[in-house]
Amino acid sequence: MDLFLNFPLWAALIAIFFAQFVKVPIQFIATRQLDWSLLTSTGGMPSSHSAAVTALATGVALETSLASPIFAIAAVFAIITMFDATGVRRQAGEQAIVLNQLMGDFQRFVEEAKGWQKKAEQEKQKELKELLGHKPIEVFFGGLSGILLTLLLHYLIHT
Repeated sequence: MDLFLNFPLWAALIAIFFAQFVKVPIQFIATRQLDWSLLTSTGGMPSSHSAAVTALATGVALETSLASPIFAIAAVFAIITMFDATGVRRQAGEQAIVLNQLMGDFQRFVEEAKGWQKKAEQEKQKELKELLGHKPIEVFFGGLSGILLTLLLHYLIHT
């Protein structure tokens, strides 16, 4: 039952759900298109990964103090996660865009090949996920939302 009293864990989980949910109205404001698939997708504004790890680190800091070794672990974990979101994962997404373009060009080239039209449409089109990582601003706002949400939760729960 201690699991239900673990404030940093719950703050991180709530931050994930909050960041994923808020992507839908933000995208709607930007594009005027309602896309509910954003609730379960990676990438986009704000970064739910950044929100989660900063909420976790903030919750640990509030529960154990900034001087605790557990906070140090959580903070370094947050930094690495946020750095990775803007680095490796973002570059993988950029590569997916190029590969999808190449696959589209290749598909047009082989459409005239013998027997191509007889294949199932799913065999012809298999796109890679392009929205993997985050722009630095998405990571920043994900982290900021994680910190602010955790401070609000801590205030509501502990007062």
